[in-house]
Amino acid sequence: MSIPTQKPEPDDNEIGDKMPLFDHLVELRRRLLYSILSFLIVFLICFFYSNQIFNFLTQPLADVLGDHHARRLIYTALHEKFVTDIKVAFFMASFCSFPLIATQIWMFVAPGLYRQEKRAFLPFLIATPLLFALGAACVYYGVMPMAWKFFLSFEQAASQGPLAIVLEPKVNEYLALVMHLLFAFGVAFELPVLLTLLVRVGIVSADDLASRRRYAIVIAFVVAAVLTPPDPLSQIALAIPIILLYEISIWCGYLIERRRPVQDFDIPQEP
Repeated sequence: MSIPTQKPEPDDNEIGDKMPLFDHLVELRRRLLYSILSFLIVFLICFFYSNQIFNFLTQPLADVLGDHHARRLIYTALHEKFVTDIKVAFFMASFCSFPLIATQIWMFVAPGLYRQEKRAFLPFLIATPLLFALGAACVYYGVMPMAWKFFLSFEQAASQGPLAIVLEPKVNEYLALVMHLLFAFGVAFELPVLLTLLVRVGIVSADDLASRRRYAIVIAFVVAAVLTPPDPLSQIALAIPIILLYEISIWCGYLIERRRPVQDFDIPQEP
């Protein structure tokens, strides 16, 4: 009489079904194709609305100038505005299509991960675009109006000197400055994701981050000086959030280390 064998329960350390190398390559090609198609579709949509997007980016400057200023943005090359629209569409498409591309990356990587690795990796994937958007909103609504007022303060009326000094911003130069600020603040706001991930994999500990706080403050101001325009307002406006995000990373690191012993007991061990 044969004894029926009981099917073992799924293990937290189990990974998905193993695939041959050729199947992995086919799957990778499919995910890359979906990512490229999604980016191209979003890019075409953003290029169609590139004027509206660029007007949105110039709104802080228009608010600082006010309605009583007959100001304008100029371009000096025939193709400059067209190239600027392409850059606007590419920058906006890169941000808007990131969740779609990240989903394709997750669908390719997830079958080869342990269950605990999936639970650990997914929050970082979700937090990345949210923190980047938070940094971009911070620079758009907070830093740009202050920086534009600072730069406009160097104008000179005709009564103050032999010649008037008036700002005539170019389209491509304004876009380059705005994209530089948005990218700098967006990347800087990813600091909690990076440091928390390092703590999660055990490369550093929360105590290590706390003990190096003074060096982090100095590095924050150095990074802010490099990534922002040469005005003190933008540098301080970037350095302070970096310091606060560093403190948040330490706090998140302590939470991860506090939960780590409990998770270790959940891993089944062989008798």
